[in-house]
Amino acid sequence: MPKSVVLVVDDQEILRDEICENLEGEGYATIPVDSADSLIKKLPKLECNIILLDLMLQDANGLELISKIREYTDVPIIIISGRTEMVDRVIGLEMGADDYVSKPLPMKELSSRIKAQLRRYNAAEEKQRKAMKTTPERTQFGSWTLDGAQLQVFNAQGQSCCLTAKEFRLLEALVRAPNRVLSREQLLDRTRPDDFDITDRAVDVQILRIRRKIGDKTGPSQIIQTVRGIGYMLLGETKVQV
Repeated sequence: MPKSVVLVVDDQEILRDEICENLEGEGYATIPVDSADSLIKKLPKLECNIILLDLMLQDANGLELISKIREYTDVPIIIISGRTEMVDRVIGLEMGADDYVSKPLPMKELSSRIKAQLRRYNAAEEKQRKAMKTTPERTQFGSWTLDGAQLQVFNAQGQSCCLTAKEFRLLEALVRAPNRVLSREQLLDRTRPDDFDITDRAVDVQILRIRRKIGDKTGPSQIIQTVRGIGYMLLGETKVQV
C-alpha cells in the first residue's frame, strides 16, 4: 500500500523538521514547504493526501492561502497556528480548512487528527465512486456538460473548467434537481458524508468558486440562482446524454 503523503507548510525550520520526522516515523511520506511562494508554485502539480498549513507565514496570511489551495485540490487541510483566537478558527473552517490545531503541537494529537481526516476523506471519495455508478454519466445544462465519469464539467468547445471534486459534487447535486430550491443543509447531505463538520458558509464559498469557473453572472443567462435565506437552485432544463 502506498504511503499517505503529508504536505507540511511552515516557515519555522526546526518545527517543520520535527513534524516531518515524527510523521515519517509513523509511516507517512512528507513534503516540507517553507513559504507561501513555494506552496503556490507547487499547487498546479501538487500530489499529496493531506496538508498541514501554518497561518503565520512570513510572506502570506495562511487564511488567504486556503482559497488558493482549494482551486486545485480538495484534500484535507489542517491549520496549525500559534494564534488561538476563535475568529481565526471559524474563518479558517469557513474558507475550506477541515481542522485546526494550536501550537505548541502535541504530536500524538496531530497524528490522530491526520488519521481522522484521511479516514473521512477516503470515505467520502468511496461514497462518491459508488454514487457515480448509479447516475447518468453525462448531463447537459445550459452550454455546459457535466461528466460523471471524469468528475468534470466541459463547455461547448470541450474545455474543462477544472472543478475540484467537492465543487463538482456540489454542482452535480444542483444539476440533478433542476429548477428546485435546495437548502444548504440539503446540499451538504447530498455532497458530504455524515461525519464531516462544515459550516453553511463553506457552501457559499464553494458556490462562488463554481460561478467564477463557469462564468455564471447575474442576468438572463444565469445558471445558479441564490434563494435568499434558503439556498440555491439550478435554472433551466437539463438533458441526459445517453
